[in-house]
Amino acid sequence: MYDAEKIIRKLIVATALLASAALWWPGPVQAMRLKEVASVQGVRTNQLVGYGLVVGLDGTGDQTTSTPFTTQSLTALLQQMGVTVPAGTNMQLKNVAAVMVTAQLPPFAQPGQLVDVTVSSMGNAKSLRGGTLIATPLKGADGQIYALAQGNLIVGGAGASAAGSKVQINHLSAGRVPEGATVERAVATPLNQGEYLQLDLNANDYNTAREVARAVNARMGSGVAQAMDGRVVRVRMPEGMDARVAFMADIENLPLELAAPAAKIVINARTGSVVVNQNVSLNPCAVAHGSLSVTINSTPVISQPSPFSNTGTTVSKDKADITIKQEPGSLIQLPAGTKLADVVRALNSLGATPQDLLAILQAMKTAGALNAEIEVI
Repeated sequence: MYDAEKIIRKLIVATALLASAALWWPGPVQAMRLKEVASVQGVRTNQLVGYGLVVGLDGTGDQTTSTPFTTQSLTALLQQMGVTVPAGTNMQLKNVAAVMVTAQLPPFAQPGQLVDVTVSSMGNAKSLRGGTLIATPLKGADGQIYALAQGNLIVGGAGASAAGSKVQINHLSAGRVPEGATVERAVATPLNQGEYLQLDLNANDYNTAREVARAVNARMGSGVAQAMDGRVVRVRMPEGMDARVAFMADIENLPLELAAPAAKIVINARTGSVVVNQNVSLNPCAVAHGSLSVTINSTPVISQPSPFSNTGTTVSKDKADITIKQEPGSLIQLPAGTKLADVVRALNSLGATPQDLLAILQAMKTAGALNAEIEVI
């Protein structure tokens, strides 16, 4: 009995140690796959665009007095259907809207397959809700027709207006037609053309190009892949379409051990967004941050003639009071940071807004205290 209790205690202790080890023991590093860092040249989506009409709107269509192209388009459409509109007819349309139709033609799409389309108003239509898109040819960059779109619109917004008041939720001037376009023409791909296939890396990195070529050669044989530069890897393909498809299926899931990306900070000057990756570090530096505010108050001053005066006019002028206030900016010392958390903590200690950080980060880069590349978009 004593031995059984002793064995149970040992099992409980071992189980607890294993459970705690799962929390602190570093797990295996998950390598990225080849298809996540590279794509096949020429195997991509193609943009399609077309001009069409949406009908069946509940009085929320284009006001034809300011959008004459809607009337012209409807007249041309009716003529194609054998309906002749007398010249000089003033058509007051409220249920028709001119729209642009866009779609993405995926790679390897074949005639008869369906793709989604986005419909956007071109004129002054109040809403496309409840409308139906009339058959619209969608053309590619070469001017050829690759799909034909038609169907009922789905608009995610809603709105109402009355007596000068208006309430609107989301956007009413654009909608989608799920599977609303039928592919009419296929786009040729380089998968079965030539002896070599080119892999284009998503980012320019020599180490990634070398690792891609090394992984392909380790799996498919020496000399199959060759890194041409920091973005292009050339791969020799086997003969036969079936063999090429199997070849791509084998290499696209190859694991890659990639080096850490370069330290980089991306700044959006329009929105004030600042994105910092994990490799950004700081050198010891000191930063003084203060704010300057300017306040302008305008007070109207009216001067008018005396009562019962036969001469003089009332004069109105504005008196402006301008106040300039500058908050004191103390000199804050930022320690050297080798981790992203240290950099964020150091910048947050300044109490700066994202707009202020734009100038602070650029000044730190100029001073040599910021170890990162800054990209302004």
